[in-house]
Amino acid sequence: MERVVLYTREGCHLCEDARVVVASVCAAAGTAWREVDVDTDPALVEKYGEYVPVVEVDGVQQGFWRVDAARLARRLA
Repeated sequence: MERVVLYTREGCHLCEDARVVVASVCAAAGTAWREVDVDTDPALVEKYGEYVPVVEVDGVQQGFWRVDAARLARRLA
């Protein structure tokens, strides 16, 4: 199971940036991650609205809009 979940939406430039950071940090940590398009689920749209991208580690939200690579790496250590 993936420890990291990145919630995104199509056409979101911040999501594109977040994807690069998450992929890099997770690769360095040897941690699996997955991406979820919030627009595929009305409950996720309601929960996250315009706050995407959102990063969760082990089910705990770590941040939104901009992903801090150092913070994510610390959470995965």
